[in-house]
Amino acid sequence: MDLGLKGLKALVTGGTKGIGRAIAETLGAEGCDVAICARNSSEVAKTVAALARKGVKATGGAVDVSDGPTLKAWVAQAAADLHGLDIIVANVSAMAICDDEEGWSSGFSTDMMGTVRLVDAAMPFLLASKAAAIVTISSVSAREVDGDAAPYGAFKAAIIHYTQGLAQKLAAQGVRANTVSPGTTWFEGGVWSRIRDDDPSAYQMALDLNPSGRMATPQEIANAAVFLASPAASFISGANLVVDGALTRGVHL
Repeated sequence: MDLGLKGLKALVTGGTKGIGRAIAETLGAEGCDVAICARNSSEVAKTVAALARKGVKATGGAVDVSDGPTLKAWVAQAAADLHGLDIIVANVSAMAICDDEEGWSSGFSTDMMGTVRLVDAAMPFLLASKAAAIVTISSVSAREVDGDAAPYGAFKAAIIHYTQGLAQKLAAQGVRANTVSPGTTWFEGGVWSRIRDDDPSAYQMALDLNPSGRMATPQEIANAAVFLASPAASFISGANLVVDGALTRGVHL
């Protein structure tokens, strides 16, 4: 299937590792020019170089998405570098699981407001696009009360609600908005890699919950996100695509 992405301009936050990196690389492989950000400048530079080797235009910046003015300025610069924006992917999370004021503040600033401010900053460029798409990355923790119920799960649930509201509000203006909710996803250096090393019993318990017998790869999540971002999904908006290998037990209505 031709996803129709060649020549489009995409921006991915948290694009240097894990799911964000896989999304950026898949968009680049499909012919998108790509802008990425993360907090580590050296990792941004290495990722931009890797994306450029795919034969597309690539740019990046060291950005903390909880810093609203800096995020807004970077989005404008990325749009200038790429000559527009067609796709944005909000992927950054503070991974805030401590149920204290600091955890709630971190989750709100990074997960929730990082997403809202990204959308607001990119909106003038998306409205000018003929293939505008917003993809937000949530989590299965938004659907089920688990050990990450608060604040991580609460803000991931809020992101789904926010994204579906965007879909309703922007449909008539030609902008689609969808969410991907990954299940447990393993990659070297990621949260589950660290848990495996630091607490093998907790890792094994989480692994045993997966009916497929394994966790997802970042590429499997990226495939879903890139499809939803693409013109091939032109009539899909307001969806929350759960990519979890049947991990969650709730009925998807």
